[in-house]
Amino acid sequence: MNDLVRYLLSNLYLDFQGDITVDKVREFLREDDSKEARRLLSKIIEEGGVDDLLIAMADVLKDRIPTGIQTDHLREQLRMYSES
Repeated sequence: MNDLVRYLLSNLYLDFQGDITVDKVREFLREDDSKEARRLLSKIIEEGGVDDLLIAMADVLKDRIPTGIQTDHLREQLRMYSES
């Protein structure tokens, strides 16, 4: 049973449902004038969309699935992504 659980966890696929665009990100960040929010939006615009962001987030958050993904994990990963 333990081997099956490890296999399933290591092969779990994380995806984001819904349609998120640069305009939607702008809408979410509209009232956030923090340096982090501006940096993230600039990075997304520079890359021409949110695809790279979503792939990066899914990749790094996958490791947190066994212990749980919390809002502070997401916030930290967004910050790190915007600084990369």
